[in-house]
Amino acid sequence: MIREPHDLDDPGLRDRAVRAARGLEPFDALIAGARLVDVATSEIRAADIGLVGPLVASVHAPGSRGDAARVVDAAGRFVAPGLIDTHMHVESSMVTPRRYAEVVVPQGTTTICWDPHEVGNVAGLAGVRWAIEAGQGLPLRILTLAPSCVPSAPGLEVAGAEFGGGEMAEMLRWPEIAGVAEVMNMRGVLDRSEPMQSVVAAGLASGKLVCGHARGLEGASLQGFAAAGIQSDHEVTSGDDLLAKLRAGFTVELRGSHDYVLPGAVQALATLPHLPQTLTICTDDIFPDDLVAVGGMADVLRRLIRYGMAPVDAIRAATLNAAMRLGRRDLGLIAPGRRADLVVLDGLETLGVERVFASGREVAAAGRLTGGPPGRPADAFHDTMKLAPLTAGDFVLRLPGDGTAMVNSIFRPRFTEWRDLAVEVRDGAVVLPDDRILMAVIHRHGRRPATPRIGILDDWGHWRGALATTVSHDSHNLTVFGRDPADMAAAANAVIAAGGGMAVAEGGAVTARVALPVCGLLSDVPAGEVAADFAAVKAAAGRIADWQPPYRTFKAVVGASLACNPGPHVTDLGLADGSTGEIRPLVAAG
Repeated sequence: MIREPHDLDDPGLRDRAVRAARGLEPFDALIAGARLVDVATSEIRAADIGLVGPLVASVHAPGSRGDAARVVDAAGRFVAPGLIDTHMHVESSMVTPRRYAEVVVPQGTTTICWDPHEVGNVAGLAGVRWAIEAGQGLPLRILTLAPSCVPSAPGLEVAGAEFGGGEMAEMLRWPEIAGVAEVMNMRGVLDRSEPMQSVVAAGLASGKLVCGHARGLEGASLQGFAAAGIQSDHEVTSGDDLLAKLRAGFTVELRGSHDYVLPGAVQALATLPHLPQTLTICTDDIFPDDLVAVGGMADVLRRLIRYGMAPVDAIRAATLNAAMRLGRRDLGLIAPGRRADLVVLDGLETLGVERVFASGREVAAAGRLTGGPPGRPADAFHDTMKLAPLTAGDFVLRLPGDGTAMVNSIFRPRFTEWRDLAVEVRDGAVVLPDDRILMAVIHRHGRRPATPRIGILDDWGHWRGALATTVSHDSHNLTVFGRDPADMAAAANAVIAAGGGMAVAEGGAVTARVALPVCGLLSDVPAGEVAADFAAVKAAAGRIADWQPPYRTFKAVVGASLACNPGPHVTDLGLADGSTGEIRPLVAAG
């Protein structure tokens, strides 16, 4: 499991805490008049909380002590443990770790478990090392995992690096690494193929976490995935799927990024005799505009409560259950001897965060960090767009001759299927039907030619412009959607010039752009600025695309090339099938 820090076990600190608990010396801080959210007993009870350094020294009767260097009046307020996000990707927020901490700590999140596989797919082991270093010295505790799937689907895509068992074993030797990040190559695990067999074996040998990604697995395949040693999953698709994974022994990281799943999940949990100890909460992916406007973990909990989950159950899943999953006995509970990570809340349904303490120090109040911007500016990986500007001709889908051709197309976002499509070929170019769009993926990491690979997407609505992005799970090659080659080239070149990011073009002109120069995924400017630029891109995309929730949404563009998921996808190698492992030609057989 995750190695516990030893800062709490200093004999002098423990001596002071014992003396303070016994009334022989004052507390460093006393939180008075609180209504304690006791996630061990499910009680809400009146209590005062005495802190010594990073420790909770005493939880005692209200008003029985007043001797403290500082007294914090929490009268009428609820005090709960700091929230723990058990699975997430900082990269989805499009800001660096220090800017992420600037937003989420005032929202009550004190610990995150970060899978930096987006950074790893772009910058390899050096990127993972940077992720560790960028997360140090912040008011947010970042437990970093070792990316397991770089790329996510070997043979179907080419990323900026490639990790096998050797790279995994090396990362697991780093003391800062908490375990193996989500194992996404489900087919490789079940087929017992390399490198996944070595990757999982290295994780199990380390005694650290081995996290999973079990999208669409059920029955014998789900049992086999668990039997391989995978311990967790966040890819829940329904209430029944949630129960199946809990019953298979997985720790479920119920994620807030797929809100349409949450009501059914809450209903399914209500059929159980009690809340499972193996249920935790995570954000997984949050775009910057949502992160700034509605929040991270606290927002997920508010929604779960709104859908019918008991507030104490929601908080327990996000604190004590999470700490037990991570093997962190110092976290997740406000009790003597535990780490003083706690949040002061205005109510159990609203979960408005008024103050945040991390390791006994007040780090946020009234929605802001108390110490100003943390960390130092990021200046790494600003050179990851290793491709030249593109032309409109690069986005013309070509077939020899003239007449009619039968081609392979990809039907609908997210839950994709193959479809045969008859298209007209005129002067060696495909005439795209009005209700279809093109998706082009261009390798950007310098490990293969940057030749656009183009597929036809069906059931994506009628587009009136183009969108380009280097946020394109999980290889994060340059991906462009649209119909008009001139629009597609304009959007692509705007992203190339920015060093990565997103851009929308209409009528041959760029209408919105967000620059993400760190790995082509992140920006080091304040999150509010990134959120505003990103919101402008989303608004511009909404003007050129016909969205239809829950699947045909803006978010679908960043996952459209995720080749490890079942079904067809366009990657930098062509038309790839995540179910069978094949690369299909554009022209349909027979």
